[in-house]
Amino acid sequence: MGWIEELSGKIVGLDTAPLIYFIEEHDSYFPTLQPFFESLAKGEFQAVTSTLTLLEVLVHPYRLGNYELAEKYREVLLLSENIIMNSLTIEVSDMAARIRGKFNIRTPDAIQIATSLCSGVTTFITNDKGLKSVTEIDIIILDEIIG
Repeated sequence: MGWIEELSGKIVGLDTAPLIYFIEEHDSYFPTLQPFFESLAKGEFQAVTSTLTLLEVLVHPYRLGNYELAEKYREVLLLSENIIMNSLTIEVSDMAARIRGKFNIRTPDAIQIATSLCSGVTTFITNDKGLKSVTEIDIIILDEIIG
């Protein structure tokens, strides 16, 4: 998978959807994401995400009372050596407002991208086609990789 090799030695931004697809082994995306997360676990690259990701991934399991799934998410996000989870800071908030104002994207998306940009990330992995308009960072859309 060429796209994964291109990430070698980098820090990449990670949106919420790819994490959900991987943890919940989504039929369409898991085969593409499994090697990505294996390479990440080996330290071939690192990923940055926002603490907002933790909020987003825990809602559904908590709503269903599926505390085992919630714990799985917590373990991956909080205990993975190569996933860096950054808090919402004043710098990120300001950058998110600029991104949201310029590209008219939703606040959570702007926070995710701003977190990446403030961390020096140049590539952001998502499956949100609406983020393709953001020009400040290279956006990788999973559906485009799958074909």
